[in-house]
Amino acid sequence: MYPITKARKLADQIYLMDVVAKRIAKHCQPGQFIIAKIDEVGERIPLTICDYDREAGTVTIVLQTIGASTTRMAKLQEGDSFLDFVGPLGQPSEFVTEDLAEIKEKSFLFVAGGVGTAPVYPQVKWLKERGILADVIVGAKTKDMLILEEEMRAVAGNLYIATDDGTYGTHGMVTKVIDDLIETEGKHYDVCVAIGPMIMMKFVCKLTAEKKLPTIVSMNPIMVDGTGMCGACRVSVGDEVKFACVDGPEFDGHLVNFDEAMKRQQTYRTKEGAALLRLQEGDTHHGGCGQCGGND
Repeated sequence: MYPITKARKLADQIYLMDVVAKRIAKHCQPGQFIIAKIDEVGERIPLTICDYDREAGTVTIVLQTIGASTTRMAKLQEGDSFLDFVGPLGQPSEFVTEDLAEIKEKSFLFVAGGVGTAPVYPQVKWLKERGILADVIVGAKTKDMLILEEEMRAVAGNLYIATDDGTYGTHGMVTKVIDDLIETEGKHYDVCVAIGPMIMMKFVCKLTAEKKLPTIVSMNPIMVDGTGMCGACRVSVGDEVKFACVDGPEFDGHLVNFDEAMKRQQTYRTKEGAALLRLQEGDTHHGGCGQCGGND
């Protein structure tokens, strides 16, 4: 069992929890995720690692209530436990494995949309701990849906906020802020990292491609087993088949086929749709593509 040491509501339908998982806390890196399960009848839910404390042995997760299992998870309180808490899964953020001297020469822009703020936070924090201050744009539908503002402000070089309805920060989409920073303020960035709803990442990548700004995105398709075997999180990156759970979740955003990914996301929501995808994709539906080691 994995005890919960802290549980709080961040916004409507968005919750944060600290969970005791010493092995995961010891080994996880920014960009990775876990899969949690409440009990024997609960679903396995993939959740981003929002933060971690290696000394305390805790991992921080943020979840949004979407279906029955996440609604049940949201009701957990301090003292309750998860039956399963598996990880770290996926690959760490690219810069974690790069030469630190080279990273310090780069200028980073992070773009977070909604709950995407949770996976952006540990990356920005990791950079600050190494003396690198990144600019961060956080977008939300309304001020009330904004999460982790103070935490992000503490680690970002500059924090820019945009709300769809104009209740806080810039009125409009995150793409407007990106354009203003580059075209109006004359800022230069070497790398953009965008994490949020697929539609947001698609339009961020469309804009950054025009500006020739390399962009990394974190894909969040439906996942089932987290090992590359089920085929649910398959994405097309350039001319290659990848699986977000083992090859990602981060990929070159300018190569991701977002339209296909969003279509698969909708199709996979029904059993009939999942069966159709297995039929259409054949051997490449899961590890048979040879990309993720699923045949080993």
